[in-house]
Amino acid sequence: MVGGKLIQALRFADDQAMVSDTKIGLQRIMDRLVETAEEYDMKLNTKKTKVMTISRTPNSRLVIMVNKIQLEQVKEFRYLGSVITEDNRCEKEIRIRIAMAKEAFNKKKELLKNSLSVDLKKRMVKVFVWSVLLYGAETWCITEQDIRRIEAMEMWIWRRMLKISWVDHVSNKDALERAEEKRQMIKIIRERQAIWFGHVLRHDSLLRDIIEGSIKGKRQKGRPRQATFDWMMKNNGHSYSTLKEMAHSRTLWRQWCTKPAFGQRT
Repeated sequence: MVGGKLIQALRFADDQAMVSDTKIGLQRIMDRLVETAEEYDMKLNTKKTKVMTISRTPNSRLVIMVNKIQLEQVKEFRYLGSVITEDNRCEKEIRIRIAMAKEAFNKKKELLKNSLSVDLKKRMVKVFVWSVLLYGAETWCITEQDIRRIEAMEMWIWRRMLKISWVDHVSNKDALERAEEKRQMIKIIRERQAIWFGHVLRHDSLLRDIIEGSIKGKRQKGRPRQATFDWMMKNNGHSYSTLKEMAHSRTLWRQWCTKPAFGQRT
């Protein structure tokens, strides 16, 4: 129950995620799903269907049966290209994206390390490597450790493109000067998050209801987890209501989230 609305299913094309806050509730939902599918001569693929408990204290056993077959419980699941983990953190997804970006770079390394101009190499990096690294970054909740990891990846790309070995003792500052670049990966992620967040705030949607609505039940003890968009209010001194008002002006919002100092750490 979020914002007074009962959310039981999230659907995208033929991908469907069933949601419940109890094991009994999830079993009932799955039973109804199987019954409805059979009415239309459809069957649920139990090999591809997984169950997962998302909680601050994971590792609880979840037994869900479909046609007398127990569904496999997993600790992580790839949904729409992004990895969802049982602790609901983004660290695993960011690590995977970095690994995939390195693989994309290595596939093009013969081109990126040859005698092409630096400008052309940089354009190739941003097309073939950055696009892989930044897939789904709009929804990442980035910690300080994640920021350091992403910035290290950014320097890894430029150093290898310029053929700078670690034994050359070239500082990151000098490497950026040779590439005629500045650190901008985190700023790009923040801009993308802000543009997407503005789109969410301008429309009545389930996602906005989830962001704004209160969740049924009591909050656990301890400091609340960092939310995806907390940095907008922390770094820029705006309240949520101010951001929501700004978002309704597309021009004002884009000017705000593309200003030079936007998204920089304070």
